[in-house]
Amino acid sequence: MYALLSVSDKSGIVEFGKELVNLGYKILSTGGTLKALQESGVCAEEVSNYTQSPEMFDGRVKTLHPKIHGGILYRRDDEAHIKSAQEYNIDSISLVCVNLYPFKQTIERTDDFGEIIENIDIGGPAMVRSAAKNFHSVLIVTDPNDYTRVIENLKHQNNTLEFRTELMIKAYEHTASYDSMIANYMNKRFKQGFGDKQFIVGKKVFDTRYGENPHQKGALYEFSEFFSQHLCIKKGEPSFNNLTDINAAISIASAFGECSAVCIVKHGNPCGFAIKENLLDSYVSALMCDSVSAYGGVVALNGVIDETLARKMNEIFIEVIVCAGISDAALKVFESKKRTKIFTYALQGQNVLHLPRDSYDFKHIQGGFLYQQSDSVGAHEVAQATCMTKQVATPSQFKDLEIAYKVASLTKSNCVVYVKDGAVVAIGMGMTSRVDASRAAIAKAQDMGLDLQGCVLASEAFFPFRDSIDMAHSVGVSAVIQPGGSIRDDEVIAACDEFGIAMYFTHTRHFLH
Repeated sequence: MYALLSVSDKSGIVEFGKELVNLGYKILSTGGTLKALQESGVCAEEVSNYTQSPEMFDGRVKTLHPKIHGGILYRRDDEAHIKSAQEYNIDSISLVCVNLYPFKQTIERTDDFGEIIENIDIGGPAMVRSAAKNFHSVLIVTDPNDYTRVIENLKHQNNTLEFRTELMIKAYEHTASYDSMIANYMNKRFKQGFGDKQFIVGKKVFDTRYGENPHQKGALYEFSEFFSQHLCIKKGEPSFNNLTDINAAISIASAFGECSAVCIVKHGNPCGFAIKENLLDSYVSALMCDSVSAYGGVVALNGVIDETLARKMNEIFIEVIVCAGISDAALKVFESKKRTKIFTYALQGQNVLHLPRDSYDFKHIQGGFLYQQSDSVGAHEVAQATCMTKQVATPSQFKDLEIAYKVASLTKSNCVVYVKDGAVVAIGMGMTSRVDASRAAIAKAQDMGLDLQGCVLASEAFFPFRDSIDMAHSVGVSAVIQPGGSIRDDEVIAACDEFGIAMYFTHTRHFLH
């Protein structure tokens, strides 16, 4: 009874091999795995010795042999198969433990195409697929995290079909994700990322209690290992909707470097944002934008929450708090709020929020999906914006324009954002017209008793008419930033000159639908 061990990730393989030997298995192995086993005293036979066929072509061919694949694939319940195995001296290989060459790590480390090609595994996927195909008789192990379970099940005669089926599914997931990674890489290298086929592969992090609604199932998947390594649950359980809101909140709060930014989100839309000297002042200012909507919302804070800030936040009900860190004393403040959930999203040793920035973005539509390069808002867009009016912005107005423009670019279209002294004072988003967005934003600010006099205004796309500028003037807007590009740009600029408002064009649109 043979077990074939040939792994790229060698964590735990020596201990696994020792246990298999104790259970009566003969070990077959190759290359670095064989060396690791033998150096640790595990009795293992080299595959080339077993097959009597040497490794060829710098190791490109070593396990592609009938004694290997025949030993894995022949059906143990088929008399003809058994007879052929005996005729050709093919022994049964009952367990295959394989994980594949580190293609992902290679493309992250080098652009040398020759080295990348050599890190495309051939024999490994073939053995995995062979073992998975014959799962009725063969255990296929591709995940080091399963070594202990495999040994325990073998020790207790619990090598059931159900268990082998579970491992078979994981094996096909392993090879499918591996091949998808290679195909996507080749398309990126040779077809600008837009080949005839596109593969979206994620690894499950955890199930959510349900999806957007209680009758829907849901789960979080990750492309790399960000969530499994850097999402820390301090209190509560993240729901499906929490995670989408958190993504929106952190995208905005983390867009300003190490600034003490605070963003409040409700149903995917920002209803408050501010950058002040510290997180406490930022939170207070962000809350003023729309304290009604903030109730039961998601608050992202680009820094570490201390006890003083925690006490202030605890004055209202916040469903989700996400931050770079939180002190033990601050965490204790929220114990009385049973429904408040607290999570941290930060890289180790850093005190700012972090989200991975994917290079590509996709949107599901019925029957398929749309795929595109991810949008990003570069700091240069505002810094290099063109002043289109006689009036120019002051340095403080320019800082507010940058905040307004970034928030607008990360908010559902159509949208407008009004900022004053580093804080959003009015925001209108997801409207069917830009003037309706302006009207809704101003009405909300008036409801909240906020003074817009002297604020700045940003739009993520051009103003098609001067009506929004007329409205901006009526509440005291001092400067405007927008992409430009309307056939009526001249009318809009003229309106700003008429009112003494500075207007800047970035020449880059940021729709977010």
